[in-house]
Amino acid sequence: MNALLGISLKIISTLAFTAMSTLIKLVGAGYPTGQVVFFRSFFALVPLLIWLASRNELIDAVRTTRFFGHLRRSLAGSLAMFCGFTALALLPLPDATAIGYATPLMTTALAALVLKEVVRVYRWSALGVGFIGMLIMMIPYFKAGGGGLSGGQAVGAMFGLLGAFCGAVASVEIRRLAQIEKTGAIVFYFSSTAALFGALTAVFGWRMPSLHDGAILVLAGIAGGVGQILLTSSYRFAPASVIAPFDYTSLIWALAVGFVVFADVPEPLVLVGAALVILAGLFVIWRERRLGLEDRRRREREAGAHRQT
Repeated sequence: MNALLGISLKIISTLAFTAMSTLIKLVGAGYPTGQVVFFRSFFALVPLLIWLASRNELIDAVRTTRFFGHLRRSLAGSLAMFCGFTALALLPLPDATAIGYATPLMTTALAALVLKEVVRVYRWSALGVGFIGMLIMMIPYFKAGGGGLSGGQAVGAMFGLLGAFCGAVASVEIRRLAQIEKTGAIVFYFSSTAALFGALTAVFGWRMPSLHDGAILVLAGIAGGVGQILLTSSYRFAPASVIAPFDYTSLIWALAVGFVVFADVPEPLVLVGAALVILAGLFVIWRERRLGLEDRRRREREAGAHRQT
């Protein structure tokens, strides 16, 4: 284990994903969302396949015994991407990023309901605080829509929340798959299937991108693939409880890029709500880490008592 290296890879991965989001926001609004999803997913396969080949894991990435599990994960992840890119087109970059932080909270709730994971009162309380934060983030957008969903930003906020939910569903499926499948297979099948889903939307009409826009969309896909590799690699060097909190550094990059590139200044209520969501997420991570340590100590005590008998 090398915690510093794991944390560094995690932070760099958030930079890569922010770069991807920035590139998509620069040109994505001018193209159908399905076309953007295709570019993001298809060209993410380039660094991914190179990485798998360098680790002699290409065969493992293709071999699977859980085809329908990959299909469910890929469908949920693709829907999350469709919704997330729609939100990016309609919202400032920092706002879209902040709304995305609802995913870990929704994942915890879904894991309790679907996977029957034990979530006790402390974490349910934290989830409650986080969901209040989500509602606070929504307030400016409902005002923008005149109390309804007619405003473009209000629609973008709702797509952002829907994308967060789909991302949570995908995360639950990943937890199921990770018990049996290798990481390379999970990432490979997602990118391949998402590219296929995106390609199928061509029947609804795509736009031929200019050389400039095409290059940006290709770079967005490559940045997404590199980010996925860095994210996956970070968990090889440090426990998830150490790595996960640094996911929130993406808001720092989003705020900086949003201001410099797009002159975006987020609404104060969005920042307040994001702070509550982040605090709730950090508490859930801390609580899971503490419970994990307590469980490990209990097992060690039981093993010690067993050896003495």
